[in-house]
Amino acid sequence: MKIRPYHIDDRDSLVRLWNDCGLTVPRNHPDRDIERKLRVNPEWLVVGIEGGTLVASVVIGYEGHRGWINYLAVDPTQRGKGFAEQLMSFAEESLSEAGCPKINLQIRSSNKGVRLFYEKLGYAIDPVISMGKRLVPDSSL
Repeated sequence: MKIRPYHIDDRDSLVRLWNDCGLTVPRNHPDRDIERKLRVNPEWLVVGIEGGTLVASVVIGYEGHRGWINYLAVDPTQRGKGFAEQLMSFAEESLSEAGCPKINLQIRSSNKGVRLFYEKLGYAIDPVISMGKRLVPDSSL
C-alpha cells in the first residue's frame, strides 16, 4: 500500500471509506472534519492507496503535548493485509519525528475488535476519564 497525504480529489472516496467503516456519526460531519484538518497540518490527513484505489486513512494530530490518532480506517474488504499497522507505524514515526512524547486515541467502548487491534500494537487503557464539550451545537453541523 502506498501512503501519501490526502488530495482534494480523494474527498468522495475518503468520506465513503469512513461511512463504510462506521466512523461517521451525525455530530461528526466528515466534510467539515476534512476541512478542519486541512487548516492544521494538512499533510497529516493521510490515505493509503492500493491498486489505484483509496483503501485506508488516518488523521494525525499534535498540539505540542500529546499526539492523537483519529479516523484510522481500512476498507472492510481489504482488512487483514496489514494496512492499519502500516498507517499506525507511519503515524507513530511522524509524531516521534515531531517530538511527540505520547499518543492518545479514543475508540467507542462498544468496538472491542478495534480495542484488541490497538492493544496488539502496545496501546493500553489509561486510568483517565475522557471528557468533552461541544463548542458548536449539533444542529449547526
